[in-house]
Amino acid sequence: MTVPERRTWTHEVMGSVATVRLIGGADGPETSEQLAACFAELDLADRVFSPYREDSDISRIRRGEMTIADAHPLVAEVASGCDDAELATRGLFSAWRDGAFDPTGFVKGWAIERAARTHLAPLLGRGGCRAAGLSVGGDMQLLTAEGSDWTWRVGIADPRRPREVVATLEVPRGAVATSGSAERGAHIHDPRTGRAAAGGVASATVVSDSLTHADVWATAAVVAGFDDLEWIARAGTTTGILVSDDGRVRRWLGTTEITVATADGGLLPH
Repeated sequence: MTVPERRTWTHEVMGSVATVRLIGGADGPETSEQLAACFAELDLADRVFSPYREDSDISRIRRGEMTIADAHPLVAEVASGCDDAELATRGLFSAWRDGAFDPTGFVKGWAIERAARTHLAPLLGRGGCRAAGLSVGGDMQLLTAEGSDWTWRVGIADPRRPREVVATLEVPRGAVATSGSAERGAHIHDPRTGRAAAGGVASATVVSDSLTHADVWATAAVVAGFDDLEWIARAGTTTGILVSDDGRVRRWLGTTEITVATADGGLLPH
C-alpha cells in the first residue's frame, strides 16, 4: 500500500501554534489560498476575542466601551453559542464571570472548527487529498474525505508525565479537545461557586464530531470533577478520558463508562 504524502504548515496565533496537516493532495494555487484563508480566519478570531489584546472587541466590552450588539457580528454568534452551552451543561459551563462576558472557554474550539470546515474541507478529495486536520494547542478538528480509509491516530498526553501518553485514540473523522489544570494550573472557572474548579481533574479529553461541542464538554468535565460522570448522558455522542490529579483514569463511550483504572494502571470494577 502506498503511503500518502503528509504535509504540515504552522502559524503562530492565540498565544500558541496552529498546525494544518494534509494527507495526500497536490500543491497549487487553491491549496495555498485555502491555507492562507484558514490562518487568516484564526487571526481574525484572535483580534476580536483575545482578552490579552487591549484593542480586541472582548476587551472593549469588558471595559464598558462597547456592547455585544455593537461589536463584530461574530461576537453575537459566539454569545448565542455560549448561552446554548450553558443551558446544555446545566451551568457547568458559562461565559459570564463576575458579571463580565468572557467566552475564552468557547472561542478556541469554535474558531478552529469554523476555519477547518470553511477552508480545509473544500480540499478533501481534490488532487488525491485524503484528509485534513487543524489543531491549536492540542485541540483539533479532523476531516476525512468521503470514501477514504484514512484514520487519524491521536495521542492523549499524560498530565503527570511530560512527553508520555496515557492513551492513543483512532479517529476516522471528528474532533478532540482537552482541558485541565496540568499545563496552565487551576485556570478553569466553576460557575457554580465563582472559584477555580476543584474536582480533582488533571485533564479531560472529549472526542466528538464537532470541536465546539467537544471543547465545551471538556471544560464541563473539569468543572464536574473526577467523581461525577452524570453529565455524559447529556453530552450526546462523545467518548473520552479523565485523568485525576493522583493519576486515576476513567474512560467512557457514549453514555457508558468502559474503564476505571487506578494510578498504577490496575482496573477497578464498576
